Amino acid sequence: MKFYYIYFAIYLFLPTLSFSQGLKFNGGHHAIDKRTSYEVFGENTISFEGLFDIDFQLAIYGTNSLGNILRVQNKENNTIYNLFYDEEKDQCIFRLNEEGKSSLIIAKIDRRLLDNNSWFPVKLTFNLTQGIFKLQIKNKVFASKKIKLPNPYFPIITFGKSDYLIDVPNMGIKNLSIGNKNTKYVFPLRENEGNIVHDFEGNNYGLVSNPEWLINDSYRWQLVQTFNSSIQAGSNYNESRKEIYYFNRDSIFIHNIKTNDTRKVAFQKKCPVDLIQATNFLDVKANKLYVYELYHNYPYEGPTVASLNLDSFTWTIESYDRVQKELHHHGFFFDQQAKQYYIFGGYGNMSYSDKFYQYAVDSTKWQKLEDFTGDKLFPRYFLSAGYMENNRTAYIFGGMGNESGEHIVGRKYYYDLHKINLDTKKVTKMWDIQWKDKHVVPARGIVFLDQSHFYALCYPEHLTRSAIKLYRFSIQDGSYEILGDSVAIYSDKISTRAQLYYDHQLGRLLALVQESNDDVKSTLKIYSLNSPPISETELSNYPKKNNKIKYLIFVLFGGTVAIGAYIMLKRISNKKTGRHMILPVPAGVADSNKEHLLIKTKKLAPIGKLKPSNNEPAVWKNNLQANAIYLFGEFTVLDRNQKDISHLFSTRLKQVFCLILTHAGESGISSALLSHLVWPDKSEDKVKNSRGVTINHLRKALSELDGIELRYEKGRFKIEQHADFYCDYTRCMKLTSSINNTENRDELIHLLRRGKFLQGTNHSMFDSTKADLEKNITPLLITEIYQSMEKHAYNDSIALAEVIFLFDPLNENALFMEIKAMIALKLHQEARIRFQNFASEYRNIMGEDFPFNFEDIA
Repeated sequence: MKFYYIYFAIYLFLPTLSFSQGLKFNGGHHAIDKRTSYEVFGENTISFEGLFDIDFQLAIYGTNSLGNILRVQNKENNTIYNLFYDEEKDQCIFRLNEEGKSSLIIAKIDRRLLDNNSWFPVKLTFNLTQGIFKLQIKNKVFASKKIKLPNPYFPIITFGKSDYLIDVPNMGIKNLSIGNKNTKYVFPLRENEGNIVHDFEGNNYGLVSNPEWLINDSYRWQLVQTFNSSIQAGSNYNESRKEIYYFNRDSIFIHNIKTNDTRKVAFQKKCPVDLIQATNFLDVKANKLYVYELYHNYPYEGPTVASLNLDSFTWTIESYDRVQKELHHHGFFFDQQAKQYYIFGGYGNMSYSDKFYQYAVDSTKWQKLEDFTGDKLFPRYFLSAGYMENNRTAYIFGGMGNESGEHIVGRKYYYDLHKINLDTKKVTKMWDIQWKDKHVVPARGIVFLDQSHFYALCYPEHLTRSAIKLYRFSIQDGSYEILGDSVAIYSDKISTRAQLYYDHQLGRLLALVQESNDDVKSTLKIYSLNSPPISETELSNYPKKNNKIKYLIFVLFGGTVAIGAYIMLKRISNKKTGRHMILPVPAGVADSNKEHLLIKTKKLAPIGKLKPSNNEPAVWKNNLQANAIYLFGEFTVLDRNQKDISHLFSTRLKQVFCLILTHAGESGISSALLSHLVWPDKSEDKVKNSRGVTINHLRKALSELDGIELRYEKGRFKIEQHADFYCDYTRCMKLTSSINNTENRDELIHLLRRGKFLQGTNHSMFDSTKADLEKNITPLLITEIYQSMEKHAYNDSIALAEVIFLFDPLNENALFMEIKAMIALKLHQEARIRFQNFASEYRNIMGEDFPFNFEDIA
């Protein structure tokens, strides 16, 4: 049994099998005979005794969907149960029904907790001994009343359309496992064609009609939408709103990638800038689209930069300043925090540029930057640029030009990568690789799916009709791989362009290909590719019957596989997608020279009683510092003299303060929304008075601290913070966007050990904030714990596990890692105690025994 789970874990952790898989169902928008039905066991007779789980990940596509998710018949009698999905206003409803009789479970989930188009875990448990059903959706558990269930049970399981149940939601499933701790059937659903479904050993098991295999969406670019403009136009993607913009001077098309809805808005007043290339960038915090032109033919004296308000769709002239030089196909990136837009390179007037220019949104001026030092960036155009905001680092990749910058000298294709530190203004050449294939240039925009690689679209621009392909490059050494199929592009004109984007929430790469045959009219084509993208070899790599032998060899001899498994787990959200067993870690190889931050002795200290080491950053070396507000754990406020003034903040003041603070990313919270959340039942005149009194009391309480100010501008409240003020929530937001070194990781651990965010505050107005925060923090901590295990930093692994348990007390991955770390540190007794405590907690919450023994893990 132990060996089986290790084997199962390896299978789940291999790159293409874990991420680029799944079965999408044709739902109610298709004709009845085209809807998907998946019979899991086909003609095989399966039985379970005592208990069995149906465990899978589910995605619901779009809105207004309903229908049968799965149906379970007992081969030995006529009783049938089905799990039915419906929607009602802002809630998703899952009903477990005894067919033709009654609903046994009605689970209502806030739609915001089930991110549209993203995966979430579902587990349906048949407890045959107790006669109880349990339905778990994400971390919410629902139970039925006791009924009589046959034991043993002979399930016939069908997903989607089944007999007369013809309503099927627009859904997808993946990582399906069915069974218990004695017997488990696992179906990764990674086929790319056909109607036969294989288990993880490669055996033919089930049958599916009208399948849409999701692995294909990680290889084949899907054409999402096409738009046309008869005049010069520009395009961009707003990840925060999931909107693609295609605009000209008169109007804008807005296509929502999440809902697949499109609308067109005509401007009341046309764009004030005469568009030639329609180059543009987004300020998502201000919700503005900036369009700019670097050059106009004489005697143009109009504006050169204008912004479009994406709420009111009104244009504002921003600048008349100009570079007065054509810089076609320059590279660009936007520093959102500093509100500064950078461009580099480009072509015009028979020359290539090697200059940096900066446009400061606040000053509305273009400035040539002369203070960059370090390695030389030769003049070029058709380059690509990307920006990592968490460490203020930009990257310039590829292009073509020459060292002199003169077009008449001829051009050279560059296949190099330069890193630019915006704080030090230093340019560092990372690599310059020898290109052996036919020459290509990168399209606009490089994206980072992890810290080790970047992705770029490349194509041979010298061909009239060519094809764009996706490349993954190593940041370290430039090694690369071509992924996915190709996208056609007509590249005959200078205004033809393509740009790559990545939506982190949806897990999708987007390519915007804008073509023109006369440098005036244009067509925009939007393509989508699921992440992570795969190669052609990976697409057709079906599970084979003999793969088990190969994987067993990997278990015995594959240290490489173990490391690979850990790396891939960095990309897995902390969701329960089945019973995972973590690969063994070599014992006795703990780094005895490393001073670990939180645990110094073999005896584990209780949370909150650990002493920080002497090398901790001063900003958080003490447990609590002066001039600070702490929202993790017990709400605590210390004034400028380190006096506890938490008592000055009533429940109402805490609510208002936290609402304003957590809406900082939206430039504050409107007075209308604040009133609605805090005083939902009061009339407008009473709300205005109550709000005014509360705001005055909050300002008075905050006056006891330095570096924090409550401001009201343009109908919105906002908290402004300065360097001498500390808030653990604000710091957490910064740390979780830049966990790229040990110091930041240790600080985050220390911060989170105080407890959950707004611990003890149960008002529903904070539910979505808490859920979003924990959704972001827990996977990041899981990533960190795998990294610490790779480095044999076992003390850090234990500390990370304990923090994870604060947010998810039943996280099995954290348990497995912590046990492994303790065993490696010879803490055998502590490991058993930790396992017993976890198993007890599991039994209290789930009402059943934890399905692993200590020996299964150790």
